Amino acid sequence: MLLLICFYQDQTSLLSYTAAPSPHPSWPPAPGIKLCVFITRLTSRSFLTLSGHGYGVHCCCFSSCGSYLLSCSTDGSTMVWSSDTGEAAAVLQHPSRSALRVCAAAPDSSLLLAGACDGTVALWDFPSKTLRRCHPVSEASVVACCFSPCGQMFVTGCTYGDLKLWDVDMSLLYAQKDAHDLGVTCCSFAPLFQVDGCCVQLRLASCGQDNQLKIWIVSQREGTACTMKLLHTLTSQSAPILSCAFSSEGDLVVGGSVDKSVAIYDANLGTLLHILKQHDRYVTAVALSPTMPWIATGSMDRTVNVWRIGDGDSRTGRKLPGHSGLLLAYWSEVDVQTWLCEEGLEELVSIFKANNIGGAELSQLNKEAARELGIGLAESLGLRGRLLRKIKGLMAEQSGSEAPDEFLCPITRELMKDPVIAADGYSYERESIESWIRGKNKTSPMTNLPLQTSLLTPNRSLKMTITRWKSSQ
Repeated sequence: MLLLICFYQDQTSLLSYTAAPSPHPSWPPAPGIKLCVFITRLTSRSFLTLSGHGYGVHCCCFSSCGSYLLSCSTDGSTMVWSSDTGEAAAVLQHPSRSALRVCAAAPDSSLLLAGACDGTVALWDFPSKTLRRCHPVSEASVVACCFSPCGQMFVTGCTYGDLKLWDVDMSLLYAQKDAHDLGVTCCSFAPLFQVDGCCVQLRLASCGQDNQLKIWIVSQREGTACTMKLLHTLTSQSAPILSCAFSSEGDLVVGGSVDKSVAIYDANLGTLLHILKQHDRYVTAVALSPTMPWIATGSMDRTVNVWRIGDGDSRTGRKLPGHSGLLLAYWSEVDVQTWLCEEGLEELVSIFKANNIGGAELSQLNKEAARELGIGLAESLGLRGRLLRKIKGLMAEQSGSEAPDEFLCPITRELMKDPVIAADGYSYERESIESWIRGKNKTSPMTNLPLQTSLLTPNRSLKMTITRWKSSQ
């Protein structure tokens, strides 16, 4: 049996999802499946609703045995659900009730970790569901965490951009300052690690607001301190990368971005293999099956796409595309020629082939360059115009556009319609912050400090800026 968990915010925006492994032969279903705050059980039972959180769910993950699902929320709680029945087995409250952004379970299911907006992480003993320790790890919000595959250490990432490595007793092993400019968004260890004598080496992927996905080598030799060495910096995406994950063998690493793309890399060589551009809004979650050749990608467009790695037929999922899945700059000469045929420009294939034009050259093609190729004579003026329009449309399609982060409400992550300024100085969607203030939590959603007043001031300049931006789109 396979479980696919999707959490949405107000039945609109996909926030997080995760999958428990299973070699079920009939999955995945048709691409573009739409799910909403439920567990889709691929058995005779269609779905199971899970409710209990008071605010949006930011992260969910399974225990290694698959028996439990963990979810954490802005309401300051981590809930433990039974994967079999969907019943809540435990509700673990952060000691200060700070909003939780991320949670993780140790590989042996002995520990549960949750990162909070007040810069702390809470560590629970998983079997007894008791708090072991709540410890400050950053001056900024903790938005990423993961356990090492050996379960003896974990990594935290914060909105200041730092990565820190800790042992399970909360002792700092290593700190990587400014790992990502503008903030870390996700981190993930490769499932496998190497032991060379008395030295253990692990690979860690991290991504952030700087549009980069990085692969690190984490080393620890017996009796010495841990070290982190940067192996690859991957820069094929043009906007913040929100999620990253390794394949089960560690040979692939995948990143999902605000530019609506999913980038797939060779983790050993650091080379780009594919860019998937089939989502209509930014990609918030990526997952790779540990037992089957599948990649799942979740997006704010309310869909989950399932891809089959390598050859396969459409009945078992969408195959990774060829030239159309790569950014234009990475197209080969053959990719360009194939694209010309698809766009009804077959008569140009011989010219492009003779001049060795690949994707990089195609992206720079203008009227003057086309004329030099002979695509600009009197008899081919119309052809040149068609070609340049096709190139312009292709580049626009690949670049995409998304709302700037400052236009999104910090609570709902949706484009604001009626922005207001709260007592903490931050702007929110009026309805969302009013609902927040009416609730039990009288602290700032951003700083976790008490709100001195419930007075809200309309942010008219921001509203006008958002209106202008919407008109330009």
